[in-house]
Amino acid sequence: MNISNLPDFPQIEVCSPSQIEKRSMELICAELGLRGIVLPAENGQTILRCIHTSADFDYAENLVFSPGVVKKIKSVLVAEKPVIVTDTNMALAGISSRACARLGIEKVCFMADEDVAIAAESSGTTRAVCGVDKAADLFENRPVIFAVGNAPTALVRIRQLHDAGLFFPRAVIGVPVGFVNVVQAKELIIESGMDYIVARGQKGGSTIAAAIINSILYAL
Repeated sequence: MNISNLPDFPQIEVCSPSQIEKRSMELICAELGLRGIVLPAENGQTILRCIHTSADFDYAENLVFSPGVVKKIKSVLVAEKPVIVTDTNMALAGISSRACARLGIEKVCFMADEDVAIAAESSGTTRAVCGVDKAADLFENRPVIFAVGNAPTALVRIRQLHDAGLFFPRAVIGVPVGFVNVVQAKELIIESGMDYIVARGQKGGSTIAAAIINSILYAL
């Protein structure tokens, strides 16, 4: 294939990946200024990363943070080397492997595991619930950060285990997207007393879960 004579499109600016991200952030900040939105210093980079990932400025208003959560997650990542547990392989893939390796942090997803599928079928519940149960069993004595971008049932199970005194995640990223039980499950996390970052309402997704984790990893 000869690509030496491809046409140029003058209206398209040719940029390197780093230039694209820098310019994108400049445009996002300019738009936020036009909307009169001032991001809080502690949480601003996380909000910017979510907007950058989704091109959705609603995240400037629907992301809610427990007090000091970003600072706490940074401390946990550096000092405790937690396991990051996701509810989808998409979120798992989206979390920076390079940043995790640099910090010595493990990331896992159990949704495609055969034992999780069997447990879900036999119990009549979701794989997300059984994935949370597996994480609670495997990492009973290890710090865990959950990044949930798809399954509200995962958030419900995390809250159940927490309230029963069976499992205490260091933080919960609760940003499942959808319509059934999504809003209610997110509120359960907000009301739980756990440290959290939650996208209130119906919006979210695996890419947003990964973006939130990455925004914190990249700052370390």
